[in-house]
Amino acid sequence: MALKATVFKVDLQIADMDRNYYQSHALTVARHASETDERMMVRLLTFALYASGALAFGKGIAADDEPTMWEKDLTGAIERWIEVGQPDERDIRKASGRAKHVVIVTYGRSAEPWWELNRDKLQRIGNLTVLRLPVAATQALATLANRNMQLQCSVQEHAVLITTDAGAVQVEPQMLMDVAYE
Repeated sequence: MALKATVFKVDLQIADMDRNYYQSHALTVARHASETDERMMVRLLTFALYASGALAFGKGIAADDEPTMWEKDLTGAIERWIEVGQPDERDIRKASGRAKHVVIVTYGRSAEPWWELNRDKLQRIGNLTVLRLPVAATQALATLANRNMQLQCSVQEHAVLITTDAGAVQVEPQMLMDVAYE
């Protein structure tokens, strides 16, 4: 018998001064039985960084052919494909053929070795952005996880501040690779 996902209710307030995006999102996030609080909170942080009216969570861990989240246009074409973690380079190339823009948000102790192993191949992909999140910051984010969360996310000059009643965490993503995307 498969283990069931744990459901989290999240009220996410975003104030992104870099993009002039100010919005509230009521999210229901399913944390797969094999997923950690750290990964789930990185997904929420990633959602906040790329939030739009069209951004939606994919099946993620439960499906190989869907990303962690994606943004589609009105025709169903994939505008942005976002993966969290350290995806296989072949899967990234495949995604880059399906979407206008691909974003990888990598985190954890294995992020640096993954980047060193894949950097040369990934730099040939013209529509790819890769961010690395600091280990200490993502571990601190995990401590904020709660079944019912009210998160405030402020983004300014690429630095992110996530606050809750339980505390605050500052995250400064490192841009490993970036492409201009409109």
